[in-house]
Amino acid sequence: MFIAPPEPTASRKIAEMYRGAKDTYGYLPNMYLAFGHRPEVMESWSALLVSLRGNIEPRRYELVTLAAARELRSSYCMLAHGAVLVRDGVSGNELEAIVEGADDAPLNEQERAIMIFATKVVRDATSITQADIDALKTHALTDAEIFDIVAAAAARCFFSKTLDALGTSPDQTYVEKLGPDLAQKLAMGRPVEQEA
Repeated sequence: MFIAPPEPTASRKIAEMYRGAKDTYGYLPNMYLAFGHRPEVMESWSALLVSLRGNIEPRRYELVTLAAARELRSSYCMLAHGAVLVRDGVSGNELEAIVEGADDAPLNEQERAIMIFATKVVRDATSITQADIDALKTHALTDAEIFDIVAAAAARCFFSKTLDALGTSPDQTYVEKLGPDLAQKLAMGRPVEQEA
């Protein structure tokens, strides 16, 4: 990272955040080190994620997040959310096809439309028109569901850009879960540092 993360002894809130992350993940993820100077921001981010995920089905959330991370060229978020999809039953080859937008990717038409739309939200939200929204509605999406897609994609911009601007490397555990070849293919931005 470009900035030195604080030691857990720097404050009670930092120590609690690091300890909570270790308890949850079994190690201290780099994203928590990146937010170490402002644990209250990570706390707010976590609360936002709980709110977002409470209104969107898990697979849809992961696909929106993957589309946003791809457009942002966020290696950290690509590997993290790619690992979630693999954990949930998507094969490495299927994940690669999803990321590439291949015709044989295991996506239904609604999922394809959602990923294309999420990409557009990240690339240039001002280019979105009523026609884009109407097109999503042809895939049986409600106004509330469209809001959820926009909010999830827009939220990813904050998190991915924060990690990348601070030089935060993806965690080695994602490389282990995905395998080095797939991890390298998903690392569209900052390179993945692999242990020898």
